[in-house]
Amino acid sequence: MTISATPAAAAEQRTAASKRAVFRAPVPEDGPAVWKLVENTPGLDSNSIYYYTLWFRDFTDGSLVATVDDEIVGFLTGYRRPDEPDTYFVWQTAVNPRHGIPFLGVKLFQAAADQQVAQGARYVEATVSAENKAILMVLKQFAKKHSAPVETRVLFPSSLFPDSHHDEVLYRIGPLTAG
Repeated sequence: MTISATPAAAAEQRTAASKRAVFRAPVPEDGPAVWKLVENTPGLDSNSIYYYTLWFRDFTDGSLVATVDDEIVGFLTGYRRPDEPDTYFVWQTAVNPRHGIPFLGVKLFQAAADQQVAQGARYVEATVSAENKAILMVLKQFAKKHSAPVETRVLFPSSLFPDSHHDEVLYRIGPLTAG
């Protein structure tokens, strides 16, 4: 038995398959669009539009946005730690699920982290809730790709936060080498 999609569904599948995300360094003007993406992503800590605008002025070299047809469909904020310049810390990342690009979040993380490793980072860090299975998978895939160990520990216990916030568990991947 053969099942065929309607012409409209088949066209939508071809369009989604042909979409390609472009990764680029963010600029301050991206702040409002990224803020809106965060506001529409359940589970992400909210920051102000000013935060993202300022971040994209001062920390653009550790961050990326993903665009499709000039629309921001994902972002990642990160920076090199001042006290450990060989460590790249990924602060926040999100992708819009309606973009239709498989594994966009994984690709975005890997592009940002690989860029930092090529520039001398030996470690990649991120804090994650134990319930965030998606980012845990991304971190494990990245570590496996680089044959690097992963160390974990609670960086900030939930008692530091006023709301019912989870422990912030630090995942430290490395040492890494540029490949």
